[in-house]
Order: sequence, then C-alpha cells, then structure tokens
Amino acid sequence: MKKNQIGQAILRVMLGFIFFIHGVDKFRGGINYIVEYFESLGIPGFMAYVVAIIELVGGIALILGIGTRIVAILTALIMVGAIFTAKLSLGLLGVEGMAGYELDLALLAMSIYLILARKIYISLDALMFKKQENN
Repeated sequence: MKKNQIGQAILRVMLGFIFFIHGVDKFRGGINYIVEYFESLGIPGFMAYVVAIIELVGGIALILGIGTRIVAILTALIMVGAIFTAKLSLGLLGVEGMAGYELDLALLAMSIYLILARKIYISLDALMFKKQENN
C-alpha cells in the first residue's frame, strides 16, 4: 500500500465524517430551524431536508467508500451552494462571530479531489470492483 493511497483514504473518511456530523446536527438541532434559514436565503425549505440527508447518508457512504465519486459530486454542489448563497457576503474568515467560507472551500477542494481521483483506494467500492474483476 502506497502513502498516497493511505492519504486518499484518510481524506475521504474525514470528509465523510465531517458531512455525517453536519447532517446529524441538522436533524438533532431541529431541522425546522434549517428550513427557516434556507427560506430566509430564498432557497425552498424542502432543500434543507435534501441537504441534511445527503450530508448524513453521503457521509456514511464516504466513510465506507461506497459511491465515492457520486457523493463527492453532491457534496461539492452543496459547498458551492453554501458559499454563494450564505457565506460569500461574510468573507473568507467571516464577521462578528459568523463563520466565513474557508471551511466550505476546504471541503469543496476535498470533494473535487475525490471526483478527479483516477481510482478510489481502500474502500468498499475498490473491494467490490476487485472481486468483480477477478470473476
């Protein structure tokens, strides 16, 4: 196993963990507050559920390495949406105790890396596809 394969796996698992925790937090903290926040930004309220489910289920999928590229596309879209609808006006580092978009940029970059990676290593996908190739 090469160092870059281990690094990729760590990046994928951490990205998944962060999204999973954010999804859990949206439901635990009261999804209705997130619906109201989305609506205050001009985003349909039902999108709060879509985003929370993608974060929760997609986070688990990333941790396990299932459908990594598809989930990474979805998380990248979420980050682009978050930056341009909620965070851009706050600046990179934020203002008055409100977070800026630096974390969103880092998560976007991680997602893009996984989208562009030639092969996803140390994942259930790699294990399943390896078995299929051997048959």
